[in-house]
Amino acid sequence: MLILVTYDVNTESEGGKRRLRQVAKCCVKYGQRVQNSVFECVLDEAQYRVMQHQLLAIIDEDKDSLRFYNLGNKYQGKAEHFGVKEGYQAEGTIIM
Repeated sequence: MLILVTYDVNTESEGGKRRLRQVAKCCVKYGQRVQNSVFECVLDEAQYRVMQHQLLAIIDEDKDSLRFYNLGNKYQGKAEHFGVKEGYQAEGTIIM
């Protein structure tokens, strides 16, 4: 299933800057960054729950926000991309 993860971490303190780096680092393990604080992740249910648990352990719920959008298994065609950064196929081949 495709999970869209968005976050907003308050970086007014050193702790906030550290949390921001930790959240981004965690998200990179599970998906592709599509905007500064937005990741697309193709996961099964178990991976989704693990990622969600890890991210919730990082953020400060009194200062930060974290959102998960479950686009399901039939997500192709549910997202459109316009603009500078090229889109990508979440389950396609990536050549580095």
